[in-house]
Amino acid sequence: MARLDRYILSQLLRVFAFFSLVLVSVYWVNRAARLFDQLISDGQPMLVFLELTALSLPMLIRTVLPVAAFVATVYVTQNMLRSNEMAVLQAAGLSPYRLARPVVHFGLIVAGFLLVLMHFLIPTAYSQLSQRQNEIAQNITAGLLQQGVFQHPGGGITFFIADISPEGVLSGIFLSDTRSFAQRIDYTARTALIVPEASGPKLVMIDGFAQIHDSRSGRLATTTFSDFTYDLGALIGPLGRGRTVPEMSTLELIFPDAAAIEEARATPAQLRFELVSRFVDAFAAVATALIGFAALMAGGFSRLGFWRQVVLAVVLLALMQTVANMLAGQAMRSAALAWLGVVPLAGAVGVAMLLLHSAARLRRPPRAAAARPAAGGTP
Repeated sequence: MARLDRYILSQLLRVFAFFSLVLVSVYWVNRAARLFDQLISDGQPMLVFLELTALSLPMLIRTVLPVAAFVATVYVTQNMLRSNEMAVLQAAGLSPYRLARPVVHFGLIVAGFLLVLMHFLIPTAYSQLSQRQNEIAQNITAGLLQQGVFQHPGGGITFFIADISPEGVLSGIFLSDTRSFAQRIDYTARTALIVPEASGPKLVMIDGFAQIHDSRSGRLATTTFSDFTYDLGALIGPLGRGRTVPEMSTLELIFPDAAAIEEARATPAQLRFELVSRFVDAFAAVATALIGFAALMAGGFSRLGFWRQVVLAVVLLALMQTVANMLAGQAMRSAALAWLGVVPLAGAVGVAMLLLHSAARLRRPPRAAAARPAAGGTP
């Protein structure tokens, strides 16, 4: 690698490390605050909070790294333009294509980190996170099975069991739901069962009635039921569900079997799109870095600053993400259309090449002006 490439690459990596740390910290604190409120309200210890936030870090880093690569490239390129380093390098005969080489190397380094995340760390983290959430849901469900105690598993929810038989049948059920400001619903039932399902545990109440109090009109309505199912999953989370597609390893996505597809409740098209996305999302760092560099190089020098070029780069990234979201729905409908996931990445690289070509033409002297002194001599 040439000394110039090492110089630009070192600046990119240094700024990238700083912005990655800042962005990951902001995302992590924002997510940890919500998770802390949820876990502490459920009575979970601090160790569980730290474990779940640590398991969520690979997913946050996956989101942040391409953005940090874009910001680092724009920041370093803008500084080199302002300090006239780019002007000196181009006056020495280096084209924008040549100057983009360390940017490509930088994008490939970030893509290498993302490939490790996408194919190894994130599936493992998803699996561990799902397992811990299931264990927490089971603990909360077991905590509900206490007779003679008024419990509050969630905000606005009061639950009471008069008796629990050795077979697990609940007797003398009272459930009050005051989460809605418009109405309050009180359920009473002679017996009940807690049934685990993929979407979360369900409370099946048998032989009871419900009292619905409308706070706006002040009216009270009652209705009886022979059996009624109340979703506890919204309060304590899923229980006993199978693996999801992000939890599957890359090898399982390449060679899926019927059991894995049934467990994940996914179609072959969804598995194929997830496989393609793990490569496309990794190499998106190369595209974002190239777009940031090419947009600034194509704008030319301006005494008003480089805000127009930065806005252009941000708009191009937004368009790339919009196209990716539009094509994702089509790609997940048919396994034969999984290649559509590559289109936004290829389009972004193509746009970056066009911008670099425009920058090269902008800085190339006109042929007529260059040939005139040689033909006519000095005036």
